[in-house]
Amino acid sequence: MPFLLFLILFILLDAITLFSVGSRIGLLPSLVLVLATGFVGLYLIRREGTAALARARRRMEQGEMPSNELLTGAAMIFGGILLLAPGFLSDVLGVMCVIPGARRVLARLMALANLRIQGMAYRAGTTRHTRDDWQQASGEHPGEGGASQQGRRGEDRPLEGDFISRDEPRR
Repeated sequence: MPFLLFLILFILLDAITLFSVGSRIGLLPSLVLVLATGFVGLYLIRREGTAALARARRRMEQGEMPSNELLTGAAMIFGGILLLAPGFLSDVLGVMCVIPGARRVLARLMALANLRIQGMAYRAGTTRHTRDDWQQASGEHPGEGGASQQGRRGEDRPLEGDFISRDEPRR
């Protein structure tokens, strides 16, 4: 829900800036700017999409994980999509996704914003818990159910492993 609200506000601000800049510089120059950034965005999507896949394929053939190449390619494609969108605010954000130094700053800002949002959700008690390895199938968190907790998927299975008492020397 917050993402949808942010998206709607971004689109509204983008339209407002487009119309206000268009009223200042005129219809024809603003139309030329919007079309030019759209063509640049289309070029970036076509070029960077195939280049990112080729770089990722090369890294995979070398036996390495292509995470950096895929993230860079995704940022370039996202920047191209933002340049395709009509509006000057989306164009500024798209250019920030394309320029490497600005892309790093934008990634840091997004990570910081994500941490703040998660921190606020945690303090407000609105975190969504999913069934994970550390949670029980009954919805209990570790330490709530005592020694007779059920295993995963509701089955009563003993925990396999070695028991080492505190008095016994470590191996």
